[in-house]
Amino acid sequence: MDKKCKIEYLPIAEQDLNDIIEYIIIDHPDAAIRVANQIDESVSTLKAFPYMGSVPNDPRLQALQYRFIVVEPYLIFYVINNDTIEIRRILHGKRRYSFLL
Repeated sequence: MDKKCKIEYLPIAEQDLNDIIEYIIIDHPDAAIRVANQIDESVSTLKAFPYMGSVPNDPRLQALQYRFIVVEPYLIFYVINNDTIEIRRILHGKRRYSFLL
C-alpha cells in the first residue's frame, strides 16, 4: 500500500483505552503513560503497514476481516476499510474476546 491509511477509533475502542488507562493510573501513573504511548505508537504504525497485524484463529472474526496487533498484554482489534483502519476494540489478552467483537 503506497499511501498511508487514516486511523479511526470506534467509540467502544476509545472507551476500552480510557478504561485501561484509568485502571492503571490509580496505582502506577508512569506505567499508564507508558502503556498509552505504546498503544499509540503501535496503532500509528498501522497507517503505513495496515496488514502487519495477525489474523485471529476464530473463523467468525476471519470472515469479518478482523486483524489484531499485540501491545503486551493487550490485543488491538481492527478492520481495514479502503483507506481507513477502524480500531474496533482494545482488550486484555487473557480475556475471552470473540463474543465481544
